[in-house]
Amino acid sequence: MRSVLFVCTGNICRSPTADGVFRQLVADAGLDVLVDSAGTHGYHIGDGPDPRTVRAARDRGYDLSRLRARKLVTDDFNRFDLMLAMDRGHLDIMRRLAPAGSAAQLALFSDFAPAPWRGRDVPDPYYGGAEGFVEVLDMVEAGATALLGLVSR
Repeated sequence: MRSVLFVCTGNICRSPTADGVFRQLVADAGLDVLVDSAGTHGYHIGDGPDPRTVRAARDRGYDLSRLRARKLVTDDFNRFDLMLAMDRGHLDIMRRLAPAGSAAQLALFSDFAPAPWRGRDVPDPYYGGAEGFVEVLDMVEAGATALLGLVSR
């Protein structure tokens, strides 16, 4: 597996968090893995991550400042080996959009996470307070660390 795409709704909270955390883990491990993120909707195309996302990530040493929101496109299904949805709604949309014959593996991000997060939707922190962004980061760090073990094999 040499390429991973993280997908959420607007690509400003959950998927850029996963992108930034996993990108850092991959770099620290000296691996050559393409890492990116996208949104199922184009609400924020070209915008940086939500400032609360940036702050929570920065507090733990992750730099999300260069990330910009983009919308999921058909070519992503041919470009990425693994496409990870941050919740079941995103996974449903991805399955509907996947072109016939696409080799990309589609999965729920938390399927790679350890307990207690395994199989849970990563909650959308957008309409809540700072604690929601910290919770997302906790879940993402656990899942991304487990995912790193998979891609480093």
